[in-house]
Amino acid sequence: MGEITDEAELRELLGEVNPRAANKDRPALHPRDREWIGLSPFVVLCTSDAAGNCDASPKGDPPGFVRVLDDHTIAVPERPGNRRADGYRNILVNPHVGLIFLIPGRNETLRVNGSARLLRDAPYFDDMVVRGHRPILAVEVAIEQIFFHCAKAFLRSGLWQPEQWPEDTLPSAARLVKEVQSGVTESVEELEHYYSPEVYGQKLYQG
Repeated sequence: MGEITDEAELRELLGEVNPRAANKDRPALHPRDREWIGLSPFVVLCTSDAAGNCDASPKGDPPGFVRVLDDHTIAVPERPGNRRADGYRNILVNPHVGLIFLIPGRNETLRVNGSARLLRDAPYFDDMVVRGHRPILAVEVAIEQIFFHCAKAFLRSGLWQPEQWPEDTLPSAARLVKEVQSGVTESVEELEHYYSPEVYGQKLYQG
């Protein structure tokens, strides 16, 4: 199968890294990084537990919802969700995290790696209120590495190009839940009501 088993094999296959790419990471926020975070409404928070089991959790809110505390620290608010807390339980045993910040229409992403802690409250929580709701908790990240990632993946995928989007042929969220999850007792009709924009939209900031 041609499995790659060490870094030497990997480097032989990929070639040497471009010096510009090799030297682009930095340990603190540049003003442009602050600007990017301030315009981003969506970030993916990546974690792993002590055994290396991974989780990638999407976080979204109005642009700038991730708060920049200083050049070395950011905070991600938590809103009501499914309460699995997979990523948060990971942080409790392994604080190393990675984040990818997206801005709609931009093909580049901002990547942040660092060490996280969970806070139940902090003075800046009052500045993270949305629709009258303070965060349940926040992930405070001490930045260790930050850099912009190139646009190739987004250009290849055509992610922001509607003319390349496939037809929406997948089942609705309600039908997916009914089909793939065991133990779901609600009917499809009940689930369709639960996931309707009118009902589900009211739960965005409610526990």
